[in-house]
Amino acid sequence: MPRSERSPLLLAGLLAASGIAHFAAPRPFDATVPRALPGSPRTWTYASGVAELALAAGVALPRTRRTAALATAAFFVGVFPANVKMAWDWRHRPTPLKAAAVGRLPLQVPLVLWARSVADSTDIANTMEGRA
Repeated sequence: MPRSERSPLLLAGLLAASGIAHFAAPRPFDATVPRALPGSPRTWTYASGVAELALAAGVALPRTRRTAALATAAFFVGVFPANVKMAWDWRHRPTPLKAAAVGRLPLQVPLVLWARSVADSTDIANTMEGRA
């Protein structure tokens, strides 16, 4: 399978794994929910997990891939404040943990670009097949 055909499936796998983690081990995710959000952190953790699972399914299916990939890019931007909160909260932890928390911040950029490239690749594939 060519790399371009694997990319959406790898993205879907990442989303699915993260979505499952939100249910299997919710406590670390609860801690990243910004306090300014209404409701309980656990509700936001579970809602985020559901969103990731739905996005994974959408990205995995060719028919919904483009829309789901664009929604995934928006989702990655939307969860950035939680990553900032985590980095701030972990500023007094041991150096390796602090470095991991801060290191996550710039990783959002390639994730957003990856999701956009999956959407763009889907556009190109649909145009080539006459489905655009």
